[in-house]
Amino acid sequence: MSVIDFEAARKWSKVPKDIQEMLLNNVFCSQCLETTIVDYTLHNDEYGVLLKGKCKKCGEDVARLVEDA
Repeated sequence: MSVIDFEAARKWSKVPKDIQEMLLNNVFCSQCLETTIVDYTLHNDEYGVLLKGKCKKCGEDVARLVEDA
């Protein structure tokens, strides 16, 4: 994980570790369908934290929005 946005990192750190792991392992890829996100960065978004990275299986770009509670 790379931290580009400290506000996003603050929000992400509030998510319990077991839930973080579940979210990272449940990302949609247009090629592989369900996958794991790797080499991701955190971005602050008006709706929560946006994870941008690569599909673990095929290497395509993937993203996951984790909404604020």
